[in-house]
Amino acid sequence: MEKTVGVHHSCIRAALTPTSDIPEPTTTSLVTAESSEPEPDFVPPDGMLDVLGRPRRLVARTTERYEAVQQRLSEGKSLAAIRREMRLDHSTVRRFARAQSLDELLVKATNRASKLDPYKPYLHQRWREGCHDVPHLHREIQEQGFTGDVQRVRRYFRPFKKPHSPLPKSPPAPQPPVRTPPKPRRVVRWIMTAPDRLPEADAAELKEIRTGCPHLDLTVRHVRDFAAMMRDQNAEALPAWMDRVKADDLPALHSLVNGFHRDLDAVTAAFATPWSSGQVEGHVTRAKLLKRMGFGRAHLPLLRKRILHSP
Repeated sequence: MEKTVGVHHSCIRAALTPTSDIPEPTTTSLVTAESSEPEPDFVPPDGMLDVLGRPRRLVARTTERYEAVQQRLSEGKSLAAIRREMRLDHSTVRRFARAQSLDELLVKATNRASKLDPYKPYLHQRWREGCHDVPHLHREIQEQGFTGDVQRVRRYFRPFKKPHSPLPKSPPAPQPPVRTPPKPRRVVRWIMTAPDRLPEADAAELKEIRTGCPHLDLTVRHVRDFAAMMRDQNAEALPAWMDRVKADDLPALHSLVNGFHRDLDAVTAAFATPWSSGQVEGHVTRAKLLKRMGFGRAHLPLLRKRILHSP
């Protein structure tokens, strides 16, 4: 799911970005004629550029490596040869080789969670109202519970900060609020949540995303059909579900279906029986914890006794 949403995150941004249909105001007022040129619409940073408006070092490095790996693959070179030539770890080369697009690699790096995320809608609103005084904005969100320093807010607004733009005495007319695209993990959580348990606001945004991105609409349908099969323990519907997934252009889900085919008996048993491997996984986790607690200080006999006698 994360790979699918990552590949189509640009589609999500396009679906949730409203088009500006507001006409330019026309007036012959002397005050308007002598005033400075109008302020451009504020567009929040998308994580791709640094404070100087250039591509971030991480973005530039990822783009360069992706293009280099894909070029060598087109030349017929193996992953081991690419690893030796580019001096990269094998898992890194494999990740760049298996990526369906560059967006899939950049989406996680450019959409990391931040302390400022809950306060960005308010900051966007105040910025569009004309308040460009960063310390003043920092004090306002501090009153709402923000614990970060002023430099974090300053770095966020630096690409759009103009010199001599203090808090105006009479702010202009309010403009439509800027909608920040949700993080990929948030969209994944919406898709993986049962529709009757999804909050109304989140359900409305997910509906807009499904309308604007047919691939994610198909993904939501497949996920909910799969959840219904698990809930009803309907193993007979699994082959038809896998055929429907393979018929759609969803490479990440194709990988999941291929894994199901390799161990179809076990997957079918997981649908049809009430048993679970949760208890076994819990015991394995407990054994690993006890092993790490005595790492380098004891051997197997002591570990065996601790596992047998620990609760």
